Amino acid sequence: MTDEIKSISIRDKSYPKILKEIKDAPEVLYYRGELKEKENCFAIVGTRRCSDYGKQIALEISGDLSEAGLTIVSGLAPGIDTFSHTTAVERNKRTIAVLGTGLDEKTIYPQTNLELAKNILETGGALLSEYPAGTHGSKLTFPHRNRIVSGMSLGVLVIEAKEKSGSLITADFARKQGKKLFAVPGSVHSPNSWGPNWLIKKGFAKLAGNAEDILKELKIKTHSSGAGQKILGETSEENLILDVLKEGNLDIEKIIEKTKLPAATVASTVAILEIKGIIRNLGGNSYATNHS
Repeated sequence: MTDEIKSISIRDKSYPKILKEIKDAPEVLYYRGELKEKENCFAIVGTRRCSDYGKQIALEISGDLSEAGLTIVSGLAPGIDTFSHTTAVERNKRTIAVLGTGLDEKTIYPQTNLELAKNILETGGALLSEYPAGTHGSKLTFPHRNRIVSGMSLGVLVIEAKEKSGSLITADFARKQGKKLFAVPGSVHSPNSWGPNWLIKKGFAKLAGNAEDILKELKIKTHSSGAGQKILGETSEENLILDVLKEGNLDIEKIIEKTKLPAATVASTVAILEIKGIIRNLGGNSYATNHS
């Protein structure tokens, strides 16, 4: 990464206005990339160990919010954060990663996301921290940075969070800061659903099933997001596979079972659809449609 680390004081006019308004705003911000005084940001957070369901939701909502003109804010952590940033980058949209470490390459966490951090900068985004270069993350720095994630955003969406999760710390900051809080509901049998379901049950968060739910609440007009539009393939095999994926992600075996197509046909067709960017591999040969 060639972008130098810069700093800005809370007394500087270019300091993000919305962040300046929160209690305990950082006196100094360190950043790489471009920092803007005014922009519409929205935070997406969730567990590091997310399910395929969580991955798919993060990809869909992050993509649609990016297309609607919002800057996606998250923490660069593995899991939901990574998928939220990645979708924005893939669409060449701006995204901001708020770190609980210094911004030099040796201390950025996680090291596995150094390439993603580079891509964020290359697509006009920013890396942000209140900690100087050389600061390693700790049990204090990561939770503390969450107030910045919510503080610089119009609202926060929680996608999958266990009972004791850093995402719930971000949600708590959002509530105290008077931000709009949203949560994606999940199965009552999944530990990852405890946080979002609890936030909805308590009335702390509004249920969000898609980007449209969030945009309506924020009173932001959409620019025709891909949500709800039928995705069409070029062959009958492609359309058959897309049809079974419309209800959610499936692994290869399930796709073969539901389409009743030969295994070789499914494998080759899935590969073609993935190359075209119509579907994506969520990991472990589990596939989902990729909203455009």
